[in-house]
Order: sequence, then structure tokens, then C-alpha cells
Amino acid sequence: MFALSVWAQAEVVPGEYIVKFKASSGAAVAQTKLSGKASLKSSFPGMGMYHVNMKGENEKANFDALKADPEVEYIEPNFVQRKSEVEPNEPVEALSYDEVVAAGASTSPTVYSQSSAPTGIESAWTQVLSLSSYNHKVVVAVIDTGLDRYHDVFKPVASGGTGALWINQAEANGQPGVDDDQNGYVDDINGWNFINNTNNFVDDDNHGTHVAGIVVGTGQNIFARPLSESKIQIMPLKFLGGSGSGSTSNAIRAIYYAVNNGARVINNSWGGPSYSRALHDAITYAYDNKVLVLSAAGNLGSNNDSTPMYPSNYDVPSNLSVASTSSYDELSSFSNYGASTVNLGSPGEWIESTIPGNKTMKMSGTSMATPFVSGVAALAFREAPGLSGYQMKNLIIGTSTAVNRLYGRVSSGARVDAATLIAASKTMVSTMSSQPSYKPSYQADRSVASEGAGGAAGGCGLVKAVTQNGPGSGQGGNMPGAAPIGVIVGLLLVPMIVWQVLRARAPQSRRKHERFKMSSEIRVSVGERELVGSVQTISEGGLSFNTDQALEKGGIVTMRIQSPDGHEVIEVQGQVVWNEANQAYGVQFANAKQGTLAMIRDWTSGLMKT
Repeated sequence: MFALSVWAQAEVVPGEYIVKFKASSGAAVAQTKLSGKASLKSSFPGMGMYHVNMKGENEKANFDALKADPEVEYIEPNFVQRKSEVEPNEPVEALSYDEVVAAGASTSPTVYSQSSAPTGIESAWTQVLSLSSYNHKVVVAVIDTGLDRYHDVFKPVASGGTGALWINQAEANGQPGVDDDQNGYVDDINGWNFINNTNNFVDDDNHGTHVAGIVVGTGQNIFARPLSESKIQIMPLKFLGGSGSGSTSNAIRAIYYAVNNGARVINNSWGGPSYSRALHDAITYAYDNKVLVLSAAGNLGSNNDSTPMYPSNYDVPSNLSVASTSSYDELSSFSNYGASTVNLGSPGEWIESTIPGNKTMKMSGTSMATPFVSGVAALAFREAPGLSGYQMKNLIIGTSTAVNRLYGRVSSGARVDAATLIAASKTMVSTMSSQPSYKPSYQADRSVASEGAGGAAGGCGLVKAVTQNGPGSGQGGNMPGAAPIGVIVGLLLVPMIVWQVLRARAPQSRRKHERFKMSSEIRVSVGERELVGSVQTISEGGLSFNTDQALEKGGIVTMRIQSPDGHEVIEVQGQVVWNEANQAYGVQFANAKQGTLAMIRDWTSGLMKT
């Protein structure tokens, strides 16, 4: 089998590639260029992207010809993706409803039985709007191994289920065998199987049904009887087969389908070590359409900062990477982590949830941690429907609960807090959608990390900067001076403003970025010390502040920065510097992402220059 050396370690579908033509090329040009070199398997309308098969003796020559073609933006293999579930060391018993209740699961509608982690989910239930008062169901696309539509939990309400299965009304009310909504899929009434190109998304692995049960379970106790009508709809999109693996091309098709058919949240409990420009484009497409994407960090116990996992590692501003934590808020031993690239923790150990055959089972993995965040995000979207996926990501992070054991392991140093998130979202019911512009910065072709590569034994040594009241200060937090939930949006993170520190003694005329005045308190945790000071200025490159306490010059900190209006949050890493001319400490940003810089430019548009 032909394989370029840069992809030699990658797991790929033999002979298959994804080709993207430049925007100026057009479909006719693309078809001409592919003719005689590749057979078309599928295309992505409007994106100039094609999934092709070039397997054969001329595979290398045809690949080289397309790669060198000036009309081609990129060509890459069709990488293999895998579910992010931890295989147990010993068999785990599948239980019926009666058996799981006998084993200790509560049937009370006010008790959450899927995990004992202190996420505040039961308190969140008392705050969410009922369906009768706000008849809106948020759609969560579960891109996975499929779903058992006949499980009690997913059956229609009239049959005793939650009615959680998404319904494409145009197809449901249309003619059989006709693409009634003209979306390219015939009779896609409840979802789609991208492996066989049918509307039969049967789950032949357990994984997808388990993930979907966790999402629905964030809104009610799925072990209670009778079941309540779900406030969330599950859009099952099958691209992983019975072995738990699937192709990147089908994952991309599923993402485009989810976005184009109304999903507000996409759950990706899968991944792989191979960077794909095409998948990066798909996640960017979700961002452009204001969809929140949740991606599992992976289960190799490695550091994603140094050994990336995708789609978790894509820097798309609405892509939230999730690590797994235990019931005691410790990072799971199997979970990947990353002080820069993994956003927060969520319970992912021994989570009881649905599997095919009307049964339940305990599973562990970042696959289980991710759908919990997806579910509470969907509940939050019901309360604040105007938010973009980017805004919701920042709200989730900003309302998470600080956990000492997660400092230096995930960028927020925190675990998701459902109660605080819902309380904050209820204050943002009238908030309008906004997000910064974002253009992917593609990685160059490179060697692919081995799937078996382990991460570093510890975190990468970054010091977390947090305010007195955040992140989270909700249930289980240990930061002093926790703020009342009602003011979580305004006080959770004291506004920290961004500034490019001037080079020592450099004249004003040589500033790289314009500075703006801002007065705000800042709290920076350095080891066991907390430095309290005041922000002086802001620009695109860093921040400066005064404090009576000493900082170590050259140290690295990661800051959580809230916008002046309190509605947006960014995370940025920087190096501590001392500005002799201003007699002030500063933090100079290190490799700030383009989306972050765009948001800073937006913030400073209404501030006074210095």
C-alpha cells in the first residue's frame, strides 16, 4: 500500500483521500482534474472538498499529480478515527432496568444516579425551564456508533419513553422514498448511517447508545419510572462501526449534516492522533454557524500539549476539549490532559447509562465525560438561546468549579458545574449572539504521532491564574470568597484586560500594538501564593499590572480573561515580565491564537488609548 513517509505511522483507509480544491476552481474544474486519477465516493457541496478512491498501481503517481496541481488546496489520506472509551480489564455486566435499580440506582425523579461526582446536576434541574413554560428542545448531534431507538429511554413519550429522538419533520410528514427537505438524504427521519448511507443507524457497538443516555440523563433521572419528556433531542449520526472505528470522511459528512439540520451541540466522543485539514475545516464550519463542539481529550493518559489528539486539539474557538475525572474530582488515570489544549474536566469513570437491548452498563472514558458537558450545554442553551457556541463554551468554562488536582492538567483547572452554568445562563436570556472571526491556520504536513505514545508523567508546569471567585466557585470549589450564583456572570471572573508589554525603554513611536487604559482588579495564583494587583493597560499582546508582591520574571502563567462587558471569556498563556520604565509587572502573550487576538481587537474598540 502506498503511504507517504509523513503519514507512515497513521492509520488510514487504504487508497482513500480527501481532496480540497481552491475556491476559484469550481466543480467542473475539480471533476476534470479528478478524471482518470480517482473515483469519486462523496463530495461536500460548497466546500470544494471531495472524498475519492485512488487505490491501484498508479496511486502514488496520481497522488503526486494532484498534490502538485495549482488548483488543489490540499490532499490528505482518509484517516481512521476511534471511540474514546476505556476497555475494562474484566467483563462489566449489562443490567436490565429492574437489575440496575436493585443494584442501587435511585428511581426518584429528583436524584441523579449515573455518577456521584459533585457536579450540581440535581440543583440545576430545579432551575431549568419546564417544557410547558418554554417549549424548546435543543438538538445534540451524537456522532458515534448509532443508537438503539427502541430502548425505553429513547422511545416516544406515548410509548413510555422520553421522546428524546430527534425528528426531521419535513421527512416524517413527507413521502417515503423522497428527499422531501432536499438535503441530499432520503427519509432521514431521525438521523443517518454514513457507513451504509441509510437511515438505519442501529448501534452495533453499545458506545453511541451509552453516550446518548448520558446526554439525556443530564436533564432527568433515566432510571426513574415513569420517564419525563426530554428537554433535549438526540440526533444520532453513525460513522463508527461495530469495531468502534470509522473514517474521517464520514465524520466530516456527519458534522456537516448536524450543522445543516439544526444541531446546536455536536458531541465527538472519538478521535485520533492524525491532524486532518479537512476535519479542521469541518469543525470551523460548525464554528461559523455558531454550533458548540464538544470533543473527548482521549484515553492514553498522555499530554495533548505535546502529543495531540484530534478533533480535541483543534484551536477552533467553539471546540471544547474534555478530560475525565473521578467522583472525587481527580483526573482519571487513563485520561489525556493538557494545560493548554484540554479545557476542563467532567465525570467519566464508571458511568451507568443505556446500551442496546433495553439494558444499562457502566463504562469509563473521556467518551463518557464529554456527553455530560454536551447535555448541560443543551440545557443552558434552552435558558439562553441567543448565545453562540463560542459564547457557550466560555460560559461553561467560566462557571466551572476550581479543583486543585486539575491545576496544570487542564487549562481551566476546573470541573464542569451544572448548577452554576444554568444559573448563569438564566441571566443571559436576552444576550445576543457574538463571536470573533476565525480562519484556520493549517499545520504543515508532518510526521504523525504514534497512537501508543505516552504523555509526560506530569503536567507541563504551567501556573494557573484564577480570580478569587473563579473559575466556578460553585459546588465543590475550594477557592475563598465564593460569589453568590446570581452574580456569577459579572463577578465570577474579575475583568482581566490584555496588553502587549512595551520593550524596555522603547519609545512610544515604536509600539507594536496600540495600548488602551483600563482599571480592574487582577488576581494571579503562583504556586501557593495569590498576587493581587490592578490592571493598567490593554492591547493585543499582553497586559500590565501593579502589585506590591513579587513575581518571578520569566515565569509562565495561563490567564482567564473576561471582556469589559462580562459576556465573553478567553484563555491565553504568557510569560511574566517586568517593565522598568513603567515600574509594573506584565504578561507577554506567547503565540496567542488568531481567534484570541481578534476578540481582543473587538474589546479595545471602545476603550481610550494611552
